[in-house]
Amino acid sequence: MALFLKSISCRSFNHEDQLVHDFKKNNSRCKELISTSTSSSSSSSSPCISLTVWRKSLIFSCKGFTVIGADGNLVYRVDNYSGRRDQTILMDASGKPILTICKHKKLRIVDNNWFIYEGEVLGDHDYNTTSTTKTSSSSSRKKPIFCVKKQMKILHSNINVLAHVYYHGTSSDKRYSYIIEGSYANRTCKVLDAKSRNVVAEIRKKQAVSGGVTFGLEVFVLVVMPGFDSGFAMAMVLLLDQMFS
Repeated sequence: MALFLKSISCRSFNHEDQLVHDFKKNNSRCKELISTSTSSSSSSSSPCISLTVWRKSLIFSCKGFTVIGADGNLVYRVDNYSGRRDQTILMDASGKPILTICKHKKLRIVDNNWFIYEGEVLGDHDYNTTSTTKTSSSSSRKKPIFCVKKQMKILHSNINVLAHVYYHGTSSDKRYSYIIEGSYANRTCKVLDAKSRNVVAEIRKKQAVSGGVTFGLEVFVLVVMPGFDSGFAMAMVLLLDQMFS
């Protein structure tokens, strides 16, 4: 396990196809990395998706994330070439952009809202969700599909709440769709449906095999419940990392 992580971190990849090829070449070692999460998910009667999240990019010169499926294959990746923390692109294994997470800026002042866009968004997308005036510049911009608002601990009594998730890119409506609770610093978080209070995704600590390597906080497990999109769940992980790291 330790040799596998060290070997990947010391590599520099020049082509996307080569990156995926080399990762799949280490398939047996990936299975060793995710063995504990596979055994825990298979014991449950519900077909949950269990992903192992490594808080490290496969590309040597980048910061990011590597997400491995139960079969040992690469599922998602984040490679932050620019170093910008206010804009992150979640990609699939082949490098195709799935979602873009942007921190909202209002009059060049950063607030506590993050926007999630479908696909890739280039440049600054300071989309104003309260404006009803359509201009040629604003109409050409993508509209966010979700808005995530960080909970301000000093203003609320429930310190267990980390953030609220709103549909259609606006937090002006008090009826949020999802709520995130727990502690990202301890890798114990839950994403709950606001109406039913059912858990739709959960971040858990990675449990090491008896006598094996201790993973710490850099490697953890993301469990996605049936019917909930795993890409969106991973976007929640990226948002929490931006908010609390």
